[in-house]
Amino acid sequence: MHAFEVLADPVRRRILELLAGGELASGAVVEVVRAEFGISQPAVSQHLRVLRDHGFASARPEGARRIYCVEARALEQVNSWLQRFAHLWDQPLDALDTEIARGKRSRRAAKKK
Repeated sequence: MHAFEVLADPVRRRILELLAGGELASGAVVEVVRAEFGISQPAVSQHLRVLRDHGFASARPEGARRIYCVEARALEQVNSWLQRFAHLWDQPLDALDTEIARGKRSRRAAKKK
């Protein structure tokens, strides 16, 4: 499964968003995902397994629980691929920065008058 196939699923993307905030026990992940997506605990566990098997997350045992965290390496590979397209949004964002700076200068000049 390619990285973008892993990330194509909204449940897996949501799990990664949750884990981006820090380590979480599988039960906490299940609780949020079940509430938001209405899927079963085994289904959430399967999504966690896909993320783990493809290097997007890792788990460590802590007593009877499994604690999950994001693995940046897989996301870095996705980011590297996306950088090929960064020029498509960098230039418009640079132009936006320029317009924001102009607006700030105009407001400061208006306050001085």
